[in-house]
Amino acid sequence: MRIFHLLLCSLFIFFVLYAPQPLLGLFATQFSVNPATAGSLMTATMVPLAIAPLIYGLILAKHNPLNILRNAMLGLAVSCIIFTLAPRFELLLLIRFIQGLILPAALTAMTTYVGMSYKADCLQKKMSLYIGSTIAGGYFGRVLAAVFADLWSWQSFYYVIAAGLVLLALTMSNRTYQPMEEPQSPLSYLKQLATAPILKLYSAVFCMFFCFAALLNYLPFILQDTFLITNTRDIGFIYSGYLLGALFSITTPWLLKRSRSPWHLLCGVFAFYCITIILLMSEELLVFLIAFTGFCAAMFMIHSTAAPLVNKLSVAPASVTNGGYVSFYYSGGALGSFVPGLVYQQYGHTAFMATLLIVCSGGFALVISGYFAGKKATLG
Repeated sequence: MRIFHLLLCSLFIFFVLYAPQPLLGLFATQFSVNPATAGSLMTATMVPLAIAPLIYGLILAKHNPLNILRNAMLGLAVSCIIFTLAPRFELLLLIRFIQGLILPAALTAMTTYVGMSYKADCLQKKMSLYIGSTIAGGYFGRVLAAVFADLWSWQSFYYVIAAGLVLLALTMSNRTYQPMEEPQSPLSYLKQLATAPILKLYSAVFCMFFCFAALLNYLPFILQDTFLITNTRDIGFIYSGYLLGALFSITTPWLLKRSRSPWHLLCGVFAFYCITIILLMSEELLVFLIAFTGFCAAMFMIHSTAAPLVNKLSVAPASVTNGGYVSFYYSGGALGSFVPGLVYQQYGHTAFMATLLIVCSGGFALVISGYFAGKKATLG
């Protein structure tokens, strides 16, 4: 399977995950639910995403990841069509939960394919390309969903996603892979991940995505309540800060070459992440948008650094290592997409950001601790 085909698959898979986010306000109005309940459309998907990847990682240690990826994409295409037909909010939640069970199979299969196919510096490059495709999928999924909803209907974008998933799945190659080693018991694989540097890095990633999922999930409500921006197309284009942040994050390989270790770079970027959250407390729209761009850039830089680092630190199979990474990543997303919403409903914008700052500071502390725990491994 060529890397370009994989990147297109990633793009459409992330359309499925993030398309509802800019439409949460619309769903809240259409189905007469409050912001936290509307936000649970993301939580419903991220809860299984938080648990299933590690299970899929163990399965992928014994099976061809491309076959699993193809079947997962076809399943997602069917779910997208059903989503457009749901008459009640409860049914939307059920479909999103089912998508959450399918998505980790696709995500873990893609990262496993990259981890099995490339090594050393080439792994860093290909993993960065993959992460870039997830960024593009997240951005265009949000923006196009908002634009389609404004110009036609919110259902129309889901038809495009379904068609793209089917086409990409049916044109996927049938390349086979043999396990790199004799399969071991699941417990043996999990023990290989139970080292202090890996667990602390996983936990820092949890904190990172908790903050990111929280802000992007409740951004439509913050824009409506604090800045009086209500049009779905305008809300969609405010996510442009997401793409600008992604562009700034391409400096990550350059920064890595000039850092003592990936841990040092992670410490610096986490500190910057905390600063942007403080600035996001502002009620000046220009300051908020600049801080939002920096916030997104910091998240992508952490992700682009942590994902290859954990593959270098781990002696477990790539599928298990990346399954654990995706599980911690989306565990943060599952909690972040719901819990801060309760704070926002009760106490408002500033308290919401203060909650994110506390969690982000915890991630910063974990990276510092992980550096000292893994100092010998990273600095030789």
